Amino acid sequence: MNITSEEFDKEVLSCNKPVVVDFNSTWCPPCQALHPMLEELADESDEYKVVFVDIDEDPILTTEYRVWSIPCLVFFKNGEEYERRVGLIPKKRIKKILEA
Repeated sequence: MNITSEEFDKEVLSCNKPVVVDFNSTWCPPCQALHPMLEELADESDEYKVVFVDIDEDPILTTEYRVWSIPCLVFFKNGEEYERRVGLIPKKRIKKILEA
C-alpha cells in the first residue's frame, strides 16, 4: 500500500500491529528488487503491515524520518520506530524483524 504524509499517522503510528515502511523511489534498482519481496510478505500474513513511501512524492516524510539512503526500511511497533535497515536485505531477515 502506497501512503503519503497525510495517511502516515493512521496507517503506521496508530496501527495495532508491526509495520514496515519502505522508503523508496522508482529510479532506484535496489528499491525495485525489494518491492516484490515486501508485497509477498504483506500477502503472507495479517500479523503485520507493509507500506510504501515514494521519497520523490513525499519529501516531508522523507525528511521527518531522516531517510538519506534508499531503500530504507523503518520498522514500527505501537507507533514507535524500533529498527531501521538500509539497502537490499533478504526477505527472511525482514520477516524475522517484523515477528520480533
